[in-house]
Amino acid sequence: MTRADVRSGDDVEAGIVALWRSYGESRDQGQRDRLVLHYAPLVKYVAGRVGTGLPAHVDVADLIQSGIFGLVDAIEKFEPERGLKFETYAMQRIRGAILDDLRSQDWVPRSVRSRARDVERALERLGAKLQRTPTDRELAAELKIGLAELRELYGQLQLTSVVALDELIAPNKGGASLAESLPDDDAEDPVASLVDQDSRRQLADAIAQLAERDRVVVTLYYFENLTLAEIGKVLGVTESRVCQLHTRAVLRLRTKLNEQSEA
Repeated sequence: MTRADVRSGDDVEAGIVALWRSYGESRDQGQRDRLVLHYAPLVKYVAGRVGTGLPAHVDVADLIQSGIFGLVDAIEKFEPERGLKFETYAMQRIRGAILDDLRSQDWVPRSVRSRARDVERALERLGAKLQRTPTDRELAAELKIGLAELRELYGQLQLTSVVALDELIAPNKGGASLAESLPDDDAEDPVASLVDQDSRRQLADAIAQLAERDRVVVTLYYFENLTLAEIGKVLGVTESRVCQLHTRAVLRLRTKLNEQSEA
């Protein structure tokens, strides 16, 4: 990287800081639109991650359109004085807008939602009986279906598993993201304080109880920001298989966290 490149990058950053300051004072729509254009790549990134592994009839272009509304909402509601990095806050709002649109479209057939509940109940029964995470073969036997049929079912449940981990550990907070519910505006590291210690412990415990491959998928997808295709290369399996593993992991996490909340 040349000095000119560094200087150009610094100039862009300074320009954005100045634009934020001016927009905060004037709330001018033209300045807001300039911010939207600058941060638009975030929408494409989030939409791509959400769309990976979804059924073919879900158009990523529609997800991007929904995400733009989330970005505009994030810009209008962002409070720089809270110390949270805008990109972190915006990605949550964009993802939330996309998920809200998916839910409102109700692209998941009622029969698939019913099967998802059947799987979750079977996981809960087997977990209580075995005192460990059941294998796919054991779950298939409990559901009285074959192993191949179970994996096909995971594929059908992909859309129901498109949830963020913060939604799993905070299901009753309404539409607000965890970033918006920070109680301490003076916290030195707001990102590290997105969830309270008890929620972190519950989530960590639930992840620790997953099968090893499920733990790897959750870690790489949610914490290392790898795509499902990239995770497939790491594990040496196809992207469709990673989709199945991701769906299975989310269903098991949801079941375990529900068990913990009811205990």
